[in-house]
Amino acid sequence: MYENETKLYNIIKKYKLKTNEKNEFLNIIYPIFKHEEFQKRMTDKFKHHGNITLGEHILEDAVLTYILCKKRKRNNVNPVLAVRIAMLHDLYTVPWQNNKDASCKKIFNKHGFRHPIEAVINSINWFPELFINYDEAEILIDGIVHHMYPLPVTVFNKNSLNDAELKNFDLLKNLSSETQLLLIRSSSRHKIGRISLSRSKYYEGRIMAKADKRTSIMQIKNLSSAIALITGHNRSLKK
Repeated sequence: MYENETKLYNIIKKYKLKTNEKNEFLNIIYPIFKHEEFQKRMTDKFKHHGNITLGEHILEDAVLTYILCKKRKRNNVNPVLAVRIAMLHDLYTVPWQNNKDASCKKIFNKHGFRHPIEAVINSINWFPELFINYDEAEILIDGIVHHMYPLPVTVFNKNSLNDAELKNFDLLKNLSSETQLLLIRSSSRHKIGRISLSRSKYYEGRIMAKADKRTSIMQIKNLSSAIALITGHNRSLKK
């Protein structure tokens, strides 16, 4: 077991999954977890809320999403899709805290508003097999796009591509016309100007967004980390 697997198992232990639950959870996440791009986000290069790594934040979201799905009395929720949304929702391109390469000129292109769009584009490029089925692709894309709800997300449309300031603009060409259209439709729902103020249409995305709020509140330890969500500058990070 290598270091990042130890971190994974420590997070699972924290939430006290039963053996059968742990096995089911690992089967869902492992194809994503083992990917080199995810492993990069387990390193200190990708600090997320304060000093926690992005990968650790994502894994905690995924475990809590799994638990919330299991607690639902209705059986109309697909825990596999919900956990996949959690594993993909923050796969943005560049570290955003204290990083000039993450800066944007326009306020609604800043990381907090832009990163769900980048995460969709990266996810489709890195895990195309998860987006083959149209119905599942729609649930995944919509859940990733609106995981910040009730906070807004940048509207993605073909007319504003040159102004989007995406950090993975070069990967757009690899998206099929169908997945691009799903991204456009999802991010344009309930739009006001350059932002969308919509929650996910699907239970899977709504559950994941709920899990994300819970873990983020626990992980943001101080005012500097909270302000960094808007400014991108976190004074509390160790030099």
